[in-house]
Amino acid sequence: MMNSANQRGANSAPTSVAFKLSPVAAGCALLLSAISGSSYAQDATAGQAADAPVIQTVKVSGIRRGIEDAISVKKNSESIVEAISAEDIGKLPDVSIAESLSRLPGVAAQRVAGRAQVLSIRGLAPDFSTTTLNGREQASTGDNRSVEYDQYPSELINGAVVYKTPDASLVGQGLSGTVDLQTVRPLEFPGRTMAINVRGEKNSIGKQNAGYKDKGYRLSGIYIDQFANRTLGVALGYARLDSPGQYQKWSSWGYGNDPKTGNATGLANSGNEIDAGSTKQTRDGLMAVLQWKPSRDFQSMVDTYYSKFNSDTTIRGMQFGTGNWMGDLTYANPVFASYGGTQVLQSATVGGIKPVLRNDLNTNRDKLFAFGWNNKLRMNEDWTGIADFSYSKADRQDMILETYAGASTTDSAKIVRDNQTGLPQVTTGLNYANPAVVKLSDSGGWGQDGYVKYPQVTDKLKSARFSAKRSLDGMFSNLDVGVNFTKRDKTRQSEEMLVNLKNGRAPISVPANLIQDPTSLGFAGIPGIMSYDIMGALNSVYTLTPKIHQDIYNKDWLVSEKVSTAYAKVGIDDTWGVPVKGNFGVQMIHTNQSSSAFNVDTGNLNKPKTAEEGTSYNDFLPSLNLNFDLGSEQHVRFGLGKTMARPRLDQLRASSSASVDTTKLVWAGDGGNPKLKPWRANAIDLTYEKYFDKSTYFSAATFYKKLNTYIYDQILPFDFTSYPNDGVTPKSNIGTLKQPANGTGGSIKGVELSGSIDGKVLWTGLDGFGATGSISRTKSEIAPDGPGTTGALPGLSRTVSNVQVFYEKSGYSARVTRSERSNFRGEVTGFGADRTFTDIKGAAQVDFQLGYEFKEGQYKGLSLLFQVINANDTAYQTILSNGTVKVPGEYTKYGRTMLLGLNYKM
Repeated sequence: MMNSANQRGANSAPTSVAFKLSPVAAGCALLLSAISGSSYAQDATAGQAADAPVIQTVKVSGIRRGIEDAISVKKNSESIVEAISAEDIGKLPDVSIAESLSRLPGVAAQRVAGRAQVLSIRGLAPDFSTTTLNGREQASTGDNRSVEYDQYPSELINGAVVYKTPDASLVGQGLSGTVDLQTVRPLEFPGRTMAINVRGEKNSIGKQNAGYKDKGYRLSGIYIDQFANRTLGVALGYARLDSPGQYQKWSSWGYGNDPKTGNATGLANSGNEIDAGSTKQTRDGLMAVLQWKPSRDFQSMVDTYYSKFNSDTTIRGMQFGTGNWMGDLTYANPVFASYGGTQVLQSATVGGIKPVLRNDLNTNRDKLFAFGWNNKLRMNEDWTGIADFSYSKADRQDMILETYAGASTTDSAKIVRDNQTGLPQVTTGLNYANPAVVKLSDSGGWGQDGYVKYPQVTDKLKSARFSAKRSLDGMFSNLDVGVNFTKRDKTRQSEEMLVNLKNGRAPISVPANLIQDPTSLGFAGIPGIMSYDIMGALNSVYTLTPKIHQDIYNKDWLVSEKVSTAYAKVGIDDTWGVPVKGNFGVQMIHTNQSSSAFNVDTGNLNKPKTAEEGTSYNDFLPSLNLNFDLGSEQHVRFGLGKTMARPRLDQLRASSSASVDTTKLVWAGDGGNPKLKPWRANAIDLTYEKYFDKSTYFSAATFYKKLNTYIYDQILPFDFTSYPNDGVTPKSNIGTLKQPANGTGGSIKGVELSGSIDGKVLWTGLDGFGATGSISRTKSEIAPDGPGTTGALPGLSRTVSNVQVFYEKSGYSARVTRSERSNFRGEVTGFGADRTFTDIKGAAQVDFQLGYEFKEGQYKGLSLLFQVINANDTAYQTILSNGTVKVPGEYTKYGRTMLLGLNYKM
């Protein structure tokens, strides 16, 4: 497990000649061989591991069959994996692919706007895992590498496999795990198949803002057919989502000691933000697969995927400070209560406040396109060759618009706070829904009347893969060798502008033609606030002025990567006292990374300088997977390997801002680091599995990962010789730059218990009943903010559990699921549209489903479905902490989502 990472220019062994193979030449040679008279066999993962498990649903029907197929994949895999499978064509068990994946052992979802969006595997943040579609790494609409699962309609995904151990033929695998999403393959089906899904959707908390709905729908259809004597297969799928989102939110700016409250040792809430949000989300997803099998030894398959996701969110609310830094405030009748042993202000009448009314609009326009072309040729009895080409592109364009209003005088408010959630009940003296009281203005004294940001992301990923597999006799069952070439270019840009009122920024009343129905903040005690047409106001009463700031320059960057991977793997099939199967292999990876961005002297922002930097390095990643068959359907699996995860793309940016201190005459600044090396880890896995029948099993697993390095911000010496300078002469061109850098790592370990049971195994009277469940406990000894710090590892919940109880018989079905994760440090979008970390309170969510399928008669093929998502109305909560004191930070309710619909298959 030696690490051979060498920078470009350093003395090192030459790169493997396999990296010099021309992709075009190799691909043409393979295709010409195929055309000259070969036949085909199906590629198990469309260009990824040739012998990896494939989930297909030829006769899948119902909850039980979906569970059986997933168990079959787990049982027959050479690696340690978890799997999900569709219950029927176009019908995964959840409304979201992320929801389905989050129910697997050791996998937890982070919810964004009430929906599961990104995943943590075995306690590590999404940055440490990789997601592929049909075996190919995907571009992402996010700021970094992690895939946002909102882009993948569950109706178009046929199944997924989560690889928990490395496999040499799994190109682009993650450090914590790899998720492979899979679409259908038409020639696997016995004949023409069509399915239609229609569901109506309603949000339980109702419309929060004018112009939005609390009802929506989901519509999908899949068509699968075969032609030309079953040598040509076609699959087409379409999914439409029109989904409402509503929320009620309170959040705090912080807490501090304020003697004016009458308790010099108690904490007073510094500020409050109370919002009502409404979202309209529309997504159109398209999937197409063309599979050609002219003879038994050759196949060619093209699959494409397209998704367009639009989101418009209006947020109306009130902000007001209650801390001593907000001005000359007065407190009457303060009452304190204990929260976790800390005295926190629970109620008071606060005088001298001046609320800021917010009418904000956020829009998101995301597009994702993926194309893959896979060719597989059986050249003779022993050799099979594969050529696979892919391209994916993701585009994101956002607008984040703020507009401000307020009263011309100060106010007083009686505030009574829930001591556990922090949610206040506020009674104000002024009517903030009255147009005569509220005017458009800089009521917060922030130097602007509004603000708007236009962040954009473009991600392009191209890949070519060539491999060959040979059958062997003896202990080693096969040999698999190959090369893969990937090029990725990701850009992020951000234009930001001040939004100011015309006529010298003088406050004005909201034009009468723009006024809309007031927005209720009744959940926090405020009957209503002024609401108006936000875009109408922007286009009529405001002017836009570009904002120039070093932080804005830092958001503009390009990161490019060229990755060449060569691998070799041998399959193991032998008897070592007991039958054993598995594989041993190695990946050799060469990475060349670079970034182009701006260097900015903070003393002269009008003269940024373009900077380009980068590095290259090599990785040698061995892996071993063994599956010991102990008899009586008992298996012990052992995994050993070295894994890696490349740095976050925003950490690789070449941008930085710095200046010479006019007193000390020393350079200092902060920025990114294009010379970062990956996170690297050694991993050991051990699993025991017992299978009782097709739907009943028990598994106990333990894992240990030793991260040899971790990336965190460090203040390091830096040469500013080529940096722009505003004229202050430094003592030396060597100063300090705060930037992400490779530092001390640590270990993470855990245990996982999972299982599934068919009720009739226990008692024939329980025929039709069943249950699945898992629980995992994970412990980290990594200091993610550097040695001596106590911050939590991002994405790590100490405990994650899932349980599902179902009944399915005679066409009737019912299911209740409960997913829970403990407190964790999550990554969210913060101030300035940048990613930031926050402590998220653990929660449990319960989902419920009822269904009926007509098994015969004129309605055969029709099934009815009723679902309730978040049936227990769990809120999203965060915690503010200074290391010792923990207090409520945010409390947001998204309500229940109810769906009623039908599925028809023919």
